[in-house]
Amino acid sequence: MELSNLENWLWEAACKIRGPIDAPKYKDYILPLIFLKRLSDVFTDEIAGLGQTYKDLKTAQELVKADHSLVRFYIPPKSLWSYLAQQSRAGLGEVLTDAVRGVSRENPRLSGVIDVTDFNATTAGQRIISDEHLHELVQVLNQHRLGMNDVEPDLLGRAYEYLIRKFAEGQGQSAGEFYTPRPVALLMARILDPQPGQTVYDPACGSGGLLIKCHLRLIETQ
Repeated sequence: MELSNLENWLWEAACKIRGPIDAPKYKDYILPLIFLKRLSDVFTDEIAGLGQTYKDLKTAQELVKADHSLVRFYIPPKSLWSYLAQQSRAGLGEVLTDAVRGVSRENPRLSGVIDVTDFNATTAGQRIISDEHLHELVQVLNQHRLGMNDVEPDLLGRAYEYLIRKFAEGQGQSAGEFYTPRPVALLMARILDPQPGQTVYDPACGSGGLLIKCHLRLIETQ
């Protein structure tokens, strides 16, 4: 996915929840769902690959269900994007919350990462984002596959950077106050020029963009 396409896609997604919440909080609802979709699409790709290896997709599914170590992250059936995209509006907030929590339960490494947003949350007795708005958001995010061969590995970092920049600028602030701009991060990675066996430490790590750029730089030079 080209950067311009990614940004247009994210902006369309943000517009679906415009109004119910303040712009700076858009990322709190959009990013977990993009992360979930990425995990789900990669999981589906891995199952398909195992299906080719064993010459039977059903066999691959049963093996992965019995041994989660065969895939990077195991995604339970009701957390799969194909399941979520078919859900009706009614009760969708609860369904999405259960989905991210289900992934967290099956993959403890993701606890506190993917399950931080309660899509069914209320304030003053009113839903923060209605099921109607969530349904529209899910349908927009359903427009693109995020599998292994569909997008760059740094998709989430780029999405985070765009949302931070877009809404910081909308409030009259510099996005650089919240994250290191991509060109600066790339330059720093080139200057550091990390080598195999070395470690990189970012004392002000937020989105992890600097660490990701250093990793990409290491791969680039090998």
